[in-house]
Amino acid sequence: MMKEFWYRIIAKCRNKCREKAGMELVQVAILIAIAIALGIIFRTQITGFVNKIFSKLNGGF
Repeated sequence: MMKEFWYRIIAKCRNKCREKAGMELVQVAILIAIAIALGIIFRTQITGFVNKIFSKLNGGF
């Protein structure tokens, strides 16, 4: 009886850990998708900014 109780407790803990890990994976995937979308939307502005920064860095030497 006690052995079954501990098996159920351990099984519940494992399920909770799997659910949390799955949610974290989904959150990371959503953040990556947002970053890619923003990169695509603002591609020209990002490219212009990077080129301006590098031209200033190279102009100083």
